[in-house]
Amino acid sequence: MKMGIMATGWIADVMARTIAEMPEVESYAVASRSEEKAKAFAEKYGFQKAYGSYEELVRDEEVELIYVATPHSHHYECAKLCLEHGKPVLVEKAFTVNAKQARELVDLAREKKVFLAEAFWTRYMPSRKMIMDLIDSGIIGEVTSVMSNFGASLENRERLVKPELAGGALLDLGVYPINFALMYVKGDVKNVSAVSIQTEAGVDMTNSMTLTFENNVLALLHSDMRAQMMGGGVIYGREGYIAVKGAINPEEILVFNRDRQVIRNIEIPKQITGYEYEVRACMEALKAGRLECEEMPHSETLKLMELLDEIRGQWGMKYPCED
Repeated sequence: MKMGIMATGWIADVMARTIAEMPEVESYAVASRSEEKAKAFAEKYGFQKAYGSYEELVRDEEVELIYVATPHSHHYECAKLCLEHGKPVLVEKAFTVNAKQARELVDLAREKKVFLAEAFWTRYMPSRKMIMDLIDSGIIGEVTSVMSNFGASLENRERLVKPELAGGALLDLGVYPINFALMYVKGDVKNVSAVSIQTEAGVDMTNSMTLTFENNVLALLHSDMRAQMMGGGVIYGREGYIAVKGAINPEEILVFNRDRQVIRNIEIPKQITGYEYEVRACMEALKAGRLECEEMPHSETLKLMELLDEIRGQWGMKYPCED
């Protein structure tokens, strides 16, 4: 499959390194608003073509899948550009700035019958099924609560401190603890309670969220862009708990009994970077003629975006790019 990457930032670097080691994927084209940056990126990672505009990339007839790696604020317009040109597209998380944009993209993809997926990499990893299988086996009994956090010292990164780039901890870091809860708790969220500490510019530096699910499972979630956090998550049940080291890319899965003793240690399969799973899922979906990935269907993307809207609404936090 000939793959294109839109933008040349840090996240694009990770994807480029990933597909360079995937024999089934061809590092075909990269696009930036700067031709100089595109050429440097192409040379560094072995891409055949380098474009100085996104429009050139979507007009290339040989591109089979485009990965959107721009800041959150530009996901909507870039994904829309791909869809309007009939190009299958994989959009980095957070999918868009808000649920309205997300719905418009999903509707457009369905109208034009073009593949569209969110690159929420933890959804595609083998570890997800491993954890879900443990829960379904009943080894920890009925799930009662979930805890998860993720933090990193990122307060000096431009894209995270600027409201016009849809900055803040929530869309970049907070989505991981939220996603952790949504993956492992069955049922819908019936209540959300969230607080944040914001910068003078109006983006959240740190936040805390409590989700109550219809089955009365409680999820306690936290993210912070001012400090390195332990990361990971814990799923508590009546008969024990599952501790996952690494919320964004699980490194270890431990199962504890009621006496807090380790009774299972699940080994995580070796990987390139972890991004390869979402690329392979896209390839499988395209081969099968589907418009979405089973691992992260449009309905789950919309559910997550609506939840993020609700949380920001409680904080009174709105981005300049929103209507």
